[in-house]
Amino acid sequence: MEQKTVCILGGGIGGVVAANLIKKGLGNNSRVILIDKNSDHIFAPSFLWIVDGKREPEQIKRPLKRLERKGIEFVRGEVTKISPGDNAIMVGDQTIKYDYLVVALGAESNMGAIDNLDDAAINFYSLDGILRLKKELQKFKGEDVVVLIPSTPYKCPAAPYEVAFLVEARLREKAGAKINTHVCTVEGLPMPGAGPEVGQMIKGLLANRGINFKPTVEVDSIDPKLKTITFKGGERQRADLLITVPPHKSPDVVKEAGLTNEAGWIPVDKKTLETKFRNIFAVGDITAIKLEGRYKPEKQLMVPKAGVFAHGEAEVVAANIIADIKGVTRTLKFNGEGSCFLELGDGTAGFAGGRFYEMPRPIVEMKKPSRLQALKKVAFEKYWFWRWL
Repeated sequence: MEQKTVCILGGGIGGVVAANLIKKGLGNNSRVILIDKNSDHIFAPSFLWIVDGKREPEQIKRPLKRLERKGIEFVRGEVTKISPGDNAIMVGDQTIKYDYLVVALGAESNMGAIDNLDDAAINFYSLDGILRLKKELQKFKGEDVVVLIPSTPYKCPAAPYEVAFLVEARLREKAGAKINTHVCTVEGLPMPGAGPEVGQMIKGLLANRGINFKPTVEVDSIDPKLKTITFKGGERQRADLLITVPPHKSPDVVKEAGLTNEAGWIPVDKKTLETKFRNIFAVGDITAIKLEGRYKPEKQLMVPKAGVFAHGEAEVVAANIIADIKGVTRTLKFNGEGSCFLELGDGTAGFAGGRFYEMPRPIVEMKKPSRLQALKKVAFEKYWFWRWL
């Protein structure tokens, strides 16, 4: 069997899983190259534990160079060009040819999309932002805390609700009833991709904790000096501490390669994750996969941008590439199953999961929050590093 080169762009969950499985499945009959601009894989699901003092940054990262122990080549650098017609990519000034390409570059924060957002708010989707949030909570003396979801889609639909629960719990211990916590979102319900039942359950959990849920509000302007958000329609919200989900976008390099749709994401076959080019696949947050089973959404919903989907998609892509190289029929298809934990900041967590491709509508259920679910999330973090890095 002729040796083939598989290039994987991105060292997040999808990229790491794909690289591991392809190399294991093909051995010496493949050259597997993983490319990332960062030297470390950072396990984002553990971010909030840094705020809580349960983790330090070094505990939730691993060097991507460790993949070389498994025969996977690691190249650190930024992808500057993708040339589908030439089966080539550029990393800086270096050109790398491929037989198969897996794009797992994720979604990037785009704080500049909203005027003054970067000056006024903490982006808790970055490690620097998480460390800043930890410091701000320690010295916070205000009253109104706002968790803002200014646009969709965004990574990890549970994350803003988790941070709201965590912040409320920490500040309640510190200042009691003086704190008002608000979630202000463009969404009609929490986690709309999971369906109205899950959304109503989370809305109820917010209410039980005294967290004000303000849906379907769109930012008009932000004033960092006055610490206020003005929404379209004129309503204002004070924010002594503003914590935001950043607007998200795909990296420019995939747009320049002609891989994206009008919204800027990569459309793929929902079962094979193949792009319009037969030897190029995309997985994870960078993809656009429409959910066809509906529950009267405000607009077309997509498969959520979450690590569990990147993982499942990477398994399918790896199996398909291995099958192609071995000259056998592809058999594995992505089935749209996914799940996630929802931590409540008090030592408990919920767990939501289901079948997002189910017709005539997705079937997603959420288990009642418990300490057992919180412990399961801790166990998953340990398993992840042991299994993949």
